[in-house]
Amino acid sequence: MRLLLVEDDLLLGDGLCAGLNHYGFQVDWVRSVAAALSALATDTYAGLVLDLGLPDGDGTAVLDAARNGKAGTGGNSAVPVLLLTARDAKEDKLRAFAAGADDYVVKPVDLDELAARLRALIRRSHGRAVPRIVAGRVAFDPEARQAYLDEAPVDLSGRELAILELLLERLGRVVSRPQLEAALYRWGEGVESNAIEVHIHHLRKKLGTDFIQTRRGLGYLVEKP
Repeated sequence: MRLLLVEDDLLLGDGLCAGLNHYGFQVDWVRSVAAALSALATDTYAGLVLDLGLPDGDGTAVLDAARNGKAGTGGNSAVPVLLLTARDAKEDKLRAFAAGADDYVVKPVDLDELAARLRALIRRSHGRAVPRIVAGRVAFDPEARQAYLDEAPVDLSGRELAILELLLERLGRVVSRPQLEAALYRWGEGVESNAIEVHIHHLRKKLGTDFIQTRRGLGYLVEKP
């Protein structure tokens, strides 16, 4: 899943990117309000991790833009927003929740806790009460990053897990090739022309040839059971 991280502290931002990537997230990292607004206007994210104290303004401007569709951020109006900030005053928290924040975490943060909170926010945004996703013979545990076929663990690469997770999060809906690429690759990462097709091929070999359906000219989907 692809996240937008808005954090101006270089050391913390670098650590968060590396740590969240370890938990299966693809992270685009920006350091200002202006860059965050630009990112939200051009890309769609599964979650937003937002600092409040930014060099060109307050992070609540980004939250307001996301929630109200300002500055062309329409595709991200419902994105789960976790505020990660050094501000621990009750008034700051109340203002943030009133503005539409979904969670509020005071620095310093434990990476295990941060990843768990993000997964819970994203899960609820998709209308799921439990972490495990099941589609026929296939199951996926996002917390453990483990796929199962008939309850037997299946060894998948990181890219394969990311594709499977996105398709299962959108059961019954077609996911386009550009959407899959956006979820798999961060800014600046090269994408080979047939990379998605290769990953889909490997998933079919491991999970069943009919598990992932192709819709010519549209993309891929996993049918609802």
